[in-house]
Amino acid sequence: MIEIIPAIDIIDGKCVRLSQGDYNSKKVYNENPVEVAKEFEAHGIQRLHVVDLDGAASHHIVNYRVLEKIANHTSLLIDFGGGVKSDDDLRIAFESGAQMVTGGSIAVKDPSLFCHWLDVYGSEKIILGADVKDYKIAVNGWKDESACELFPFLEDYINKGIQKVICTDISCDGMLKGPSINLYKEMIDRFSNLYLMASGGVSKIDDIVALNEAGIPGVIFGKALYEGHITLKDLQIFL
Repeated sequence: MIEIIPAIDIIDGKCVRLSQGDYNSKKVYNENPVEVAKEFEAHGIQRLHVVDLDGAASHHIVNYRVLEKIANHTSLLIDFGGGVKSDDDLRIAFESGAQMVTGGSIAVKDPSLFCHWLDVYGSEKIILGADVKDYKIAVNGWKDESACELFPFLEDYINKGIQKVICTDISCDGMLKGPSINLYKEMIDRFSNLYLMASGGVSKIDDIVALNEAGIPGVIFGKALYEGHITLKDLQIFL
């Protein structure tokens, strides 16, 4: 059964969503992310994906106090990403209550540091963020496209011990037009032992059903929940 992972994206301490990573498309859904997290937990959700969008834009962790509050007021298993660029950032994230940390841009720009984290903390705690556009990895809060091709990038890190990957197809993210199921199937076909979390484009419960049927281990989504296209009651079949 696919793992259900709602997302809370944070700007200025508030729960927001963007479209295709465009900060100008910001829409605030709740002034208090802790309330959102507690509601998820009350409906049987066990896992949460928290993204510090301010951190992603400023290249260092910013909204760790929000992470801390969510961790202190819920028992949710939290993976955290956005702006984790140094040993200090990583330490702050874990000390603030994250059980797992996702590294995306850092894995492209400073692979030796990312591999050091993987060696020190292990593959259960370090997640690879593979945000893609046209099969190329995007960095810096999706503002820049790197020269890294998706599949060689994944293969390299899997060989180095990575087991968990969050993959967001940027062209789908926040658009509510459906996820890139073919892309995710291709990834699972190539790397059958990968714990892949699909992210971006989920618009209705049928999208999650399709990802589950395709054998995708986890799904991260937010806008469809916040816009009411998927209700927490709808998710009960997966919980």
